[in-house]
Order: sequence, then C-alpha cells, then structure tokens
Amino acid sequence: MSRYSILIDVTKCNGCYNCFLACRDEYYGNDYLPYSAAQPLNDNFWLKMKEIERGTYPKPKLSYIPTPCMNCETAPCIDAAKNGAVYRREDGIVIIDPEKAKGQERIVNACPYRVIYWNEEKQIPQKCTFCAHRLDEGVKLPRCVESCPTGAMVFGDLDDPQSEIAQLTVKLSVEDYHPEFETKPLVKYVGIPKRFVAGEVVFRGQEGECAPGVSVKLSGGDLDLETVTDLFGDFEFEGLESYGSYKVTVSADGYESKDIEIKMFKDVNLGEIVLEPR
Repeated sequence: MSRYSILIDVTKCNGCYNCFLACRDEYYGNDYLPYSAAQPLNDNFWLKMKEIERGTYPKPKLSYIPTPCMNCETAPCIDAAKNGAVYRREDGIVIIDPEKAKGQERIVNACPYRVIYWNEEKQIPQKCTFCAHRLDEGVKLPRCVESCPTGAMVFGDLDDPQSEIAQLTVKLSVEDYHPEFETKPLVKYVGIPKRFVAGEVVFRGQEGECAPGVSVKLSGGDLDLETVTDLFGDFEFEGLESYGSYKVTVSADGYESKDIEIKMFKDVNLGEIVLEPR
C-alpha cells in the first residue's frame, strides 16, 4: 500500500509559476480518460498559486503557496459525490470520474480548499490528479514537481521509509495547510507563512550610522529566540502566531536595554529603536 504525497517547502518557492504552467500544458485540451477530461482555457487552474502579501513598507514580503488538490484522507468531495463519482485509489490519490460526476456541482462546493473547479462546457467538476495517468505509465513525478527549479516540491510515498519524502517529513517541521479543516491532507507543507516582527537599531548620537551585532531577544508563548542585528542594524523574527503576545529585548554594551511588548494582530515593524547611553 502506498500513500503518494507532495511535500511543498514554501521557503524555497520563488513564485516562478513553472508548476502552474506545467500543469496547464499537461491538461489544457488533453483528455486522459478515465482519469480526467481536458482542462478548459478559463477558470480552471488545477494547481493554484496563492500569493500572500506580508508586512508593510519598508519591510514588505511576498510569499507563495502552491495549492494542488490535497488528496485528503478524509475527503469531503467523496462524501458529497453520488454514485461513486469521486473515489480514492489504493495509492491515496483522489480521482473525480469525469463520466459519473457529470452535473454534480455539489462536489465543487464540498472542497474547503477551493481546489475543485467547475467545467461549465462539460458540466463536470475537475481537479488535480497528481498526474495519475503519468504515474501509471511508469513516470516517477507529476509535471508540477518535475518542473520546479528550486526543489520546493518533493513527490513520493509517505509509507516508504526509504523515500526522500518520508525522510523529510521526519526531519523537517511539516504541517497541514488549514489544519482546522480536519481533512488529513496528503499534501504536506514546510514554512507556511506566519507573523513576523522586524526593526532596526541605532545608538543615540549616532543616528546616521548602522548598529550591527546588537543582541535582540524575543520571548513569549513557547518561543525564546535570539538574534543579532545585521550590517544595517536590522533584525527579524519569523514564525510568530497571530494574536500572540511577545516581548522584544534589545541590548548592547554601554547602552540601556530596551523592552518592547507587542501583540501580533498583524506583521509588526518596530521601526527605528534608539538605545540610550548609560
């Protein structure tokens, strides 16, 4: 028994859209019955790239989350379908039968991730199939994974302890996308963006100069982090929880320490933090 999965490292994704374009190239205008009917030109993107804008000027960030079908082990689309129109294969891949699913728009509405799409012309729901037709022909990778230039996507069998993906899921901090949906998705992620706090440090009387190497600590919740300012006097802490309460402590030899309490309603830029001489 296999459980095919894609592990997506968001920290390695640069938003090149190669995975998106490879998926379109594979499926637009091409039937792969009984796996899938041809993808239409408009409104069907079986691998959606979600862009997340984070922070504010002058500390903005843009993160990308590729979102294929999650191939959930507790799949709402299977429950919503009639006549076995959606089924799970022994390898874990969830397939929408393009013949049996005709007219069943309820299958689209059942997906909490919004990665099932309605083909208006054919009157069928459609989605990513993990390129099941390629896998069954002996090809080792789905097109999206094959096309990724940064190695942000890894494909394999979670139940094979020798596979790269199984070993990575043990070694890395792997998480589900939207765990609150409780669908047990087989697509796993690393580095899903959370809140961050940033700032820059200067010394009183030297405001025009950078303050590198200044100690900055963050505490709160389960975190106890420490860093130093870079050559520009900047610092940053990633991976903070929304609505979490934290304390940032900035200290340097010969200067008074400064404590700053923050609440993460959003990403926080503390701006210029001026340390006073003792």
